[in-house]
Amino acid sequence: MAILLCGRAVCSVGHDGRRRRRHLRRRHRYRVLEALPWLAAIAAYVAFPSYLALGAQILAMILFALSADLVLGYAGIVTLGHAAFFGTGAYTAGILAAHGWGEPITGLIAGGSAAALIGLLSGLIVLRTTGLTLLMQTLVVATMLAEAANKASFITGGDDGLQGMEVWPIFGRLRFDHVWQYRLFLLPDGAVPVLVGGPAYRPFALWPLADRHSAKMCGGCTRSAHRHPPPARHLPIAAGFAGISGALIGQTTQFVSLSFLSLERSGTVLIMLIMRHRRLYGAFIGVPLYMIAQTASRRSTGLLVFLDRLMMVLLVVFARGGVLGSSSDLR
Repeated sequence: MAILLCGRAVCSVGHDGRRRRRHLRRRHRYRVLEALPWLAAIAAYVAFPSYLALGAQILAMILFALSADLVLGYAGIVTLGHAAFFGTGAYTAGILAAHGWGEPITGLIAGGSAAALIGLLSGLIVLRTTGLTLLMQTLVVATMLAEAANKASFITGGDDGLQGMEVWPIFGRLRFDHVWQYRLFLLPDGAVPVLVGGPAYRPFALWPLADRHSAKMCGGCTRSAHRHPPPARHLPIAAGFAGISGALIGQTTQFVSLSFLSLERSGTVLIMLIMRHRRLYGAFIGVPLYMIAQTASRRSTGLLVFLDRLMMVLLVVFARGGVLGSSSDLR
């Protein structure tokens, strides 16, 4: 059994490490209630056919929040620049659609691939740092991409945004309307928790969690005696899903602007994650609550806007586990 010295603490790895992994597997196994968000999304598709446009936007942001949760909640990478991958996917699909290739499925693949590539390249540099430096480096990456998109106005449209996008029917036969947009959003939203949280990809979730658990057990040690993959492997996967989300929204609105790469976009998804439950499927809770509250605030008086912001503050202070997490704690 290997022994790792870290200051005053001595971390033993072996039987204790295997026991912690079994504990994490039990803690993050599937539960029957986790199917409810997808059942609710399918029920909304049947019950509210006139609101599928809003529903498609909500599902797209859920995918974006899921990808951010993989980076922040599972890999432990604090970021203010997750919009960099979202905007990369949107601009990739948008540029293809504006310059003669509007097939939506290949556009999504191209957007996700471009975002994953940006995540891989930036991760090799950014993830060499930690703490506040890491936070600012992620912001720098998003800012640099936004400035590059602004300067390359002959391709991206600059401040005016990318216009002239023409999205073709799916496979040349199915009209790319709100109905099919909603259906397309359901597929990746369901795939992310299944692939990442499922048995085949469970080490993706358990490795960083086991690292952090070991760090707490040994008084702050961030190393472990057994070998784990570096965090740089996690970022491209989450970036790819964020790129697909951005590409979907760009194809839906047929417009891409610099706001897709903005700090506000990254901050918004963090607020959505604050409202979620502790588990990965909590994005299905936090995103709809935030977007519905935001839509209501725009149509209401300043008092309701103030109450909306006050609710965010109260959630941060008193509801660390999100809406459902707080109800579970009370129960």
